[in-house]
Amino acid sequence: MKKTVITIIGKDNFGIIAAASAICAECNVNIMDITQSVLDDMFVMVMLADISKANCSFGEFSDKMREFGGKSALDVRVMHEDIFNSMHRI
Repeated sequence: MKKTVITIIGKDNFGIIAAASAICAECNVNIMDITQSVLDDMFVMVMLADISKANCSFGEFSDKMREFGGKSALDVRVMHEDIFNSMHRI
């Protein structure tokens, strides 16, 4: 199973989780775990998703998520599990 960590940070607004989830569904990316909070008026979300059955490349999925972030004034980052593991290896 190949995974990705997706973070979304920005001003709270309606529909952020729905829009991010819709992109995952469109790309056949399964959300395995999600956590979100609203701190004052700031929205913070972290998702762990399975990309092993995605119907597009990791780059295309990442681009779609970042495009959503740009249109919504959100900081969206998509990190492949290999990069995440390399960054946190002792």
